[in-house]
Amino acid sequence: MSSYLPRLLDPLLDSYLDQLPALMVVGPRSCGKATTAERHARTTIRLDHHAEAAAVTPDVDAALRNRDEPILLDEWQRLPSVMWAVKRAVDAERRPGRFLITGSAGLETKSQLWPGTGRVVMLPMYPLTVAEQQQTGTQPFIDRVVAGELLDRASGATLDVHAYLRLALRSGFPEPALQLDETTARAWLESYADQVALRDAQGYDKVADAARLRSYLEAYALNSAGSPHHKTIYDAAGIARDTALAYERRLSELLVVHQLPAWSSNRLKRLSRSPKRFVVDAGLLCGILRVGFDEVAASSDLAGRTLETFVVSQLLAEAAVAGSRYRLMHLRGPNGRHEIDVMAEFGGGRLVGIEIKAAAGAGAHDARHLAWLRDSMPDAFEAGVVLHTGEHTYRLSDRIVAAPISTLWAPSASKPQQVP
Repeated sequence: MSSYLPRLLDPLLDSYLDQLPALMVVGPRSCGKATTAERHARTTIRLDHHAEAAAVTPDVDAALRNRDEPILLDEWQRLPSVMWAVKRAVDAERRPGRFLITGSAGLETKSQLWPGTGRVVMLPMYPLTVAEQQQTGTQPFIDRVVAGELLDRASGATLDVHAYLRLALRSGFPEPALQLDETTARAWLESYADQVALRDAQGYDKVADAARLRSYLEAYALNSAGSPHHKTIYDAAGIARDTALAYERRLSELLVVHQLPAWSSNRLKRLSRSPKRFVVDAGLLCGILRVGFDEVAASSDLAGRTLETFVVSQLLAEAAVAGSRYRLMHLRGPNGRHEIDVMAEFGGGRLVGIEIKAAAGAGAHDARHLAWLRDSMPDAFEAGVVLHTGEHTYRLSDRIVAAPISTLWAPSASKPQQVP
């Protein structure tokens, strides 16, 4: 059993517990929410344990009194009334560091009667990044780009596209990433996908057909890192639009899938409004499709989607804890004339653009969309980066550089960006 690896969220939990009464950590199942939250709690109540839930149920308010705080309420959705008890406790005494809550965000958070608003701050948690797995101590990538740091490759990391794909397929879920060999990890990820369809996503909006949901999930995974019309996905799965909307909503709540919204601007017309869809973890993507390294490496399309899903999963996890506040989006012009894989938009409209290439280097052609954005919005454009599978960092043009993907988990540098 692996020892605990510090998570990106740990410092933020410490800081927020010093100031806020209640925090809820939300994320996909088995990403490490409860393990991390328990390290910040003094009392743990596991509501998925029958005996503990039974002891709390008769009088939830009384069960929360006179406990050492912070109190961790794990799997809160098993006893939704516990959230009303948290509300009453916080309203009665709004001191910091009282409650930590983990479990599925689920339907209850969408209710008009949801008691957490103004009392519970939600923090997203994602599967392990490579920086967390390797404990490189790096700062979030986009923070480093904005600070003008040198984007060098990770120390000792001489990687090619196949090595990156193996990293991606290893997954960020702690058990397959840290404890299992390749064959067993693949079985774990395939089982995870099956159980999402058979168990986790059932009982919602009349969703009851696990086979159809599994088909939809497979069609979704085949389009990960793409921005097709939703109809393309649900037609491929052979299901109706309303059913597909219910499936996507539930899978999004479970944080199995994620959408990057389309970036738009009054200064640039006719940009696509379609979101870019992703499976939350590249290893899970391949588990859904039941493919391993050989199958992924043999398909340039699947390899490209897997690699982009992998990179975006690193960026999503960092966005939740970054010092600079930004939203992750994507850009697509009419007919795909201009496309940028990932956009980070800061307050005031400042922009960082990121392209992801499954090639051992990048040239001016690979940066043409970033250059177009820079020239179209020179006052808003902060920087552009073309991430590639080669070894070197170099300047492509004004404010645009090429850098290895491994710079995502390279230790932070103190020197400014100076590349030839």
